[in-house]
Amino acid sequence: MSILVTGAAGFIGFHVVRALLERGEDVIGIDNINTYYDPALKQARLDRLVHPRFRFRRVDIAEREAVAALAEPGLEGIVHLAAQAGVRYSMVAPFDYAASNLVGHLAILELARALPRLRHLVYASSSSVYGGNAPPFAEADRVDTPLSLYAATKRADEMMSHAYAHLYGIAQTGLRFFTVYGPWGRPDMAYFSFAEAILAGRPITVYDGGRLKRDFTYIDDIVAGVLGCLDRPPGGTPPIRVLNIGNNRSEAVGDLVALLEQGLGRRAMVVDAPRPAADVMETRADVQAIAALTGFVPATPLAEGIARFVAWFNDWKQGRFAAADAVPGLSLDAGPRG
Repeated sequence: MSILVTGAAGFIGFHVVRALLERGEDVIGIDNINTYYDPALKQARLDRLVHPRFRFRRVDIAEREAVAALAEPGLEGIVHLAAQAGVRYSMVAPFDYAASNLVGHLAILELARALPRLRHLVYASSSSVYGGNAPPFAEADRVDTPLSLYAATKRADEMMSHAYAHLYGIAQTGLRFFTVYGPWGRPDMAYFSFAEAILAGRPITVYDGGRLKRDFTYIDDIVAGVLGCLDRPPGGTPPIRVLNIGNNRSEAVGDLVALLEQGLGRRAMVVDAPRPAADVMETRADVQAIAALTGFVPATPLAEGIARFVAWFNDWKQGRFAAADAVPGLSLDAGPRG
């Protein structure tokens, strides 16, 4: 099977590409390697993906002509993960979200329309679409009251995908991700930025006394769910579905900080602050639908996942992932499995 993965240098995209290569797929990866966070981390991920069945192209999904040029007739699957991420950053750079998350998603839909052998398009939505709903969040809940522009763009993506499934019969699954974490993660996310600050002796800002709760989901569990969905295109008219993919467990940010302190062997200097308007109090995924479809069962407790992240983080900060360390073939021994 030949599969296109967008956002291949990103956190989830990197792990998805690696898993696809492990099971023998041919993969084309694209990414614009922007500067939203350190491009060196993105390049280091790509350095771990050296493999004869992997081709990488530097493409911005907002450039529709460049995306259209990817229309190889043999492509059978697309895993569309490229997007401008971050809830709070959408208040700072709103047009970046319009370009990547709206224009970019539309460009991928048009690409899908041009592929004669395409079986399935799996794309990234977000738990943010649930806005201020009371958890647990279920797919049938109303999602028309977003609390951030980021959430609004992800809901718009779901609606565009529904239109293309209806008009052109493109089989699609939208995955509403819940707070993904783990090795090779994103530095803008709380667990990663907290670890950097704790190690450097800088204060961290924790909202509402650490009482905010998130459905922290380990990357290995996420990848298993993504591949399980990719292998099962929806039928029906139109052939489309939206699924939650999370841990089905809410855990306090204060508990996350305690686990990082334990793993790093240092106390955090905590500054308390009120919850920002764009942040919800709690998230938790109802995962019955994805479990029924794929057998998805999140298997990684937060304590175990954070311990694996800290092990990787210490190696990363000590420079143990230089490009020169990459070996021919898939570099599966480069850091903790995640």
